[in-house]
Amino acid sequence: MRWSKKSDLQQERQQVQTEVWECPAESCLGWMRKDFSFTEEPKCPLCGTKMKSGERLLYVLSN
Repeated sequence: MRWSKKSDLQQERQQVQTEVWECPAESCLGWMRKDFSFTEEPKCPLCGTKMKSGERLLYVLSN
């Protein structure tokens, strides 16, 4: 029997540049994918500051 943390059948997950909303407050680390936001200019759910547009290298999600 073979014990392994990574299964031989498990595929590598792909990362791509993704548009996100980021909180500009220095004390807050809030961010969210633009695809999952409900408003055009959301407020940070953690601190309430108006979020700004940005990009991050994230794993691809299938919707």
